Amino acid sequence: MKPGVGSGRKTTARPKPRPQYAAMPFRMAPDLEILLVTSRETSRWVIPKGWPMKTKTRREAAAIEALEEAGVEGPVRKQPLGEYEYLKLLRSGEAQRCRVTVFLLEVKVQHDTWREQDQRSTQWFAWDAAAASVREPGLSRLIRKFARESHRTESESLRSGSEAD
Repeated sequence: MKPGVGSGRKTTARPKPRPQYAAMPFRMAPDLEILLVTSRETSRWVIPKGWPMKTKTRREAAAIEALEEAGVEGPVRKQPLGEYEYLKLLRSGEAQRCRVTVFLLEVKVQHDTWREQDQRSTQWFAWDAAAASVREPGLSRLIRKFARESHRTESESLRSGSEAD
């Protein structure tokens, strides 16, 4: 007999993580920079993220969160950079496990005013400082992954440019 099945003991199943969608706003100025925002409750550095929206795709939801939370707009890459998990403390005091799908958003417009500007701060970070400033290890890994990929792409374009000379 399996433990907890028919034995009179209750088993506690780990709740399935709830999905969230996030934008990782970035720019090349001239080196890679990541825009972080503060969370409302704990003021820790995070990226704009939120719950699924019924009539929006995952990347559309990520773009909306970036506009509302950080006041930025730009093209969102079709494929996600990756995912990470974290525990979100709910108003009820319970912790909810969340799985965040992260989309890259290249910032083309940074507004002077936006919806949540009175609730959050924003700051541009060099990629390595951004990776060190976030508390979620999975998000830090994704920032470092993106930095490696963008550095590799930049090196390849420089090489191909010099070969054309």
